[in-house]
Amino acid sequence: MAVHIRLRRVGKTKAPTYRVVIADSRAPRNGKFIESIGHYDPRSEPVTLVVNAERARHWFKNGAKPTATARSLLVRSGIPEGEVPASVR
Repeated sequence: MAVHIRLRRVGKTKAPTYRVVIADSRAPRNGKFIESIGHYDPRSEPVTLVVNAERARHWFKNGAKPTATARSLLVRSGIPEGEVPASVR
């Protein structure tokens, strides 16, 4: 089973917020996920980004690959760029 770290859209129409989740690569964007490791609100001032770095590192060790957007958010959250694997897409 390929596991990805990606964003799950939540919130109202035209007011999105996102959850950083661990999900099976075959699951739909807003479908079933394994674990939520953080959240991201691009519309707040300043931008809100909270990620549990310890859980993210755990999933990196177990083979989870982030999407391009999730990778950039993980680096912005404070995880060193060398620890975050290359993106899936």
